[in-house]
Amino acid sequence: MPTPTKGARLGGSPAHQRLILANMATQLFAHDRITTTEAKAKRLRPYAERLVSFAKRGDLASRRRVMRSIGDKGVVHRLFTEIAPDMAERPGGYTRITKIAPRKGDNAPMVVIELVREAYSAKQSTVKEAEAATQRAAKDEQAAPAATEASAPAALVDGGFGDESAAPLDGGASPDGSKFTVKGNKDSMKYHVPGSRWFDSTVAEVWFTTAEAAVAAGFEPAGGEAAQKVDEA
Repeated sequence: MPTPTKGARLGGSPAHQRLILANMATQLFAHDRITTTEAKAKRLRPYAERLVSFAKRGDLASRRRVMRSIGDKGVVHRLFTEIAPDMAERPGGYTRITKIAPRKGDNAPMVVIELVREAYSAKQSTVKEAEAATQRAAKDEQAAPAATEASAPAALVDGGFGDESAAPLDGGASPDGSKFTVKGNKDSMKYHVPGSRWFDSTVAEVWFTTAEAAVAAGFEPAGGEAAQKVDEA
């Protein structure tokens, strides 16, 4: 006996299962709703909805395809002329499963599976689009803080020598290259102005706005004041 492709098999063989589903679909299309076990309803749902999709096409080939499963011509006629037009605007979800009390005796879970014949309104489509947009916005909000933190400029940290000083960023970079341009070394208490001999090779431990601000903080020019002035020129 071949192994079922998905889920438990209804009946003892594939042929028996096809007959069970065909009979249940026939009753569903004839009466719009049937009461059955939850397992059978879950297997019937995709089977019946596929037949509804064929019926929505309305052509001869689709009618012949449905009649391969539904042998009752009266039910096929009702499916194409009454049910399919009601489903014309509905993009899917042609059936509804509602749980009811379990069956007496074996306590099997029972459900009612029915066709959704209500008119599909534009409001329902708008609600679904709004829900999808809300979910996308929630995902964007979760990703936004990380992106904001990465792109936001680092806040200035006082270098410990007054308002004209600032602590360096990781790697010794200036927190504001247009304002803090003078490098300071706390160990030697020397400062380096841009263009000086050791400016590029020095890792700043503190940044100053001007050489005057560095002198006011107690720093001395590296190599002497004259050397700094010469290198600046």
